[in-house]
Amino acid sequence: MSFRTFRRDRITRPIHGWARGALPTLSATEEEALKAGDVWWEAELFTGDPDWQKLRDIPAPRLTAAEQAFLDGPCTELCDMIDEWEVNQQTAALPDAAWAHMRKHGFFGMIIPERYGGLGFSAFAHSEVVRFISTRSLVAAVTVMVPNSLGPGELLLQFGTDAQKDHWLPRLADGRDLPAFGLTSEAAGSDAAAMEDTGVVCKGDWQGKEVLGLRLNWSKRYITLAPVCTVLGLAFKMQDPEGLLGGGAELGITCALVPTDLKGVETGRRHIPAGQMFQNGPTKGRDVFIPLDHIIGGPDYAGRGWMMLMSALAAGRGISLPSLACAAASLSAHTTGAYARIREQFGIPIAKFGGVQEGLGRLASGAYALDAARHLTCAGLDGDRRLAVISGIMKAHGTYRMRAAVTDAMDIHSGKAVIDGPRNYLSSLYKALPIGITVEGANILTRSLIIFGQGAIRAHPHLLDEMNALAEKDEATSLDRFDRAFWAHVGHTIRTLGRAWGKAWTGGAFAPAPEGTAKPIYQGMSRWAAAFALTADFAFLTLGGALKRREMLSARLGDVLSELYILSATVKRWEDEGARPEDRPLLDFAAETAFCRIGDSLDAVLANLPARWAAWFLRLVILPRRHSRGPSDELTATCADLLSEPGATRDRITGACHGGCTRDGIRHLNDAFTSVTANAPLMKRLRKADLTVEAARAGGHLTKDETERIEDMQAKIAEVIRVDDFSPEELRQLFPGRAKPKPKQQPAKPARRKENAE
Repeated sequence: MSFRTFRRDRITRPIHGWARGALPTLSATEEEALKAGDVWWEAELFTGDPDWQKLRDIPAPRLTAAEQAFLDGPCTELCDMIDEWEVNQQTAALPDAAWAHMRKHGFFGMIIPERYGGLGFSAFAHSEVVRFISTRSLVAAVTVMVPNSLGPGELLLQFGTDAQKDHWLPRLADGRDLPAFGLTSEAAGSDAAAMEDTGVVCKGDWQGKEVLGLRLNWSKRYITLAPVCTVLGLAFKMQDPEGLLGGGAELGITCALVPTDLKGVETGRRHIPAGQMFQNGPTKGRDVFIPLDHIIGGPDYAGRGWMMLMSALAAGRGISLPSLACAAASLSAHTTGAYARIREQFGIPIAKFGGVQEGLGRLASGAYALDAARHLTCAGLDGDRRLAVISGIMKAHGTYRMRAAVTDAMDIHSGKAVIDGPRNYLSSLYKALPIGITVEGANILTRSLIIFGQGAIRAHPHLLDEMNALAEKDEATSLDRFDRAFWAHVGHTIRTLGRAWGKAWTGGAFAPAPEGTAKPIYQGMSRWAAAFALTADFAFLTLGGALKRREMLSARLGDVLSELYILSATVKRWEDEGARPEDRPLLDFAAETAFCRIGDSLDAVLANLPARWAAWFLRLVILPRRHSRGPSDELTATCADLLSEPGATRDRITGACHGGCTRDGIRHLNDAFTSVTANAPLMKRLRKADLTVEAARAGGHLTKDETERIEDMQAKIAEVIRVDDFSPEELRQLFPGRAKPKPKQQPAKPARRKENAE
């Protein structure tokens, strides 16, 4: 008897029997979701011993000349057309000229190849367009985003028949047809499999002929572009009770294209999502008949809708909302750094106050790191990968970081950001935060179930092999495959244990890492990657299939994976951009923050791990509390200064942001920031001489030109500090029926006393 045979029959067999009951089983929807996505850099992190050279070898994404010209031309022109205050408060819609411009220049066909009349943009160009528009108008950004994300276009490209592509893609590309996608049902939110919308196979009339098709009934809500779409992508449960297709009665979730001019389709009514007036609303269908060839991919794809949706989501979710989140973080950093430099209290810019610097430092490094993660994700998507786990990381943690950035910006602007009006460039972003947190997979679900739940199975070096072996129906084959996978897993865990122990107790000082000034950060990431991988293995060992029901543990482990991904992207960005010393504080701040969060998350995992022996053993090995305390005050102040002073580093932090319209607060802010920083040497000279502007002017210490420059600067500062106010007449225009002046009430006359006759 060979050693392997002895091991398999005497040792592995009882473990195999135990594992079949302990390891998580996959539902049909989970299995389809796993098959729909690809793994990439997150799998390297899951090994506990990432090869950093693989990260460094990933080419940084670049725009083509045509893509850059689109950003500089049609994209900027679109932003110039839009007054967001007017859209949200007065017209409740984008101007007709903006819709015409988007159709003319192919905004709705960025992902559609040129052979079908689309722009054929890369994922990075698609992301750059959405990001830039988002710095001007959330309404316009969402309008452009949706046709290029989860919807008919993406589904047709991946699964459509040639006939469907030839008919629909040119019409979607030039805007003749405007798409929406109906997924969320009234009775089913995140649990799409519980939807009650149905499509029953039957015969019906189509263009004068009797054909085999589907009788659809649905009730959807929260559907962006539904009020104005001409073709609705629809997810529903397909049923064949009469067996007309020769199979089972319940075929499963299916996706089809439904022209909205068909009898029984209801669209037009609108929701108002957090005060943002992009087109969003409910749609219903009553006995709507379509032929079977309207199923996306044709009848062969009946019942395969969940797989299709997960595949499309793996691509689109990594672009749309992360791009919007980066725009919000960049705009928050751009405006807050400038405002803190302009606004003075007690005779000095508020950017020099420690409490303000704390928020500015987070804004500066946070915007830099988040955009780095966007760049890395786009590089992966442009490699023709469907990044299911990474897109979940970017959607959830991108929008979480967006919320933190906008909140910091609001805090620093204080009352300036509270008063609504055209001058307020933050209020609309702040109100819209719940939208990004909620849509395309609510963050609670994504964080607690998807990032680690799917990541552990797909990205772990051996777990999926073990699960597939256990699912094998033939007992002998199952045991043989499990024996190979299990002992490979054991070897991996032993090696990870050694790495985690050694790196924790030495602070990662001897961990393999690329040479260069960023080496300590690479070593820190190696130390925590090993700790993460070991903790994940012990969680599976002690909890088995129960781990996916321990959502808080899963969420914290997902947080660790997310921090490692975003930090590794930040190091890569810094190196890709030439490892500039002046940008290094941003990287150091990101690293100190990430290491602190990772240690806290692992500490919380161990505090709540049911198997206390495993928790105490892991504490001894990985030392979760021996981590960074976060950025120092000195580092925070340095990052704050990078954001509040003009320069190339500030420009790299904030990226390209639209300059606003003529009555927009951002335009006033930019003008004032330029003036204040240009006149800084002059104002410093006056302070050194202990002269106020008035005293210097009266004493002849200023030339005429200097006086005019200071007066111009002061006028611009005053314009920035101003907030909007409205007359009763203007308020009546904004809120008809809600601001009518009350009729003046006459004071009540005292009641007459009755004279006493006596």
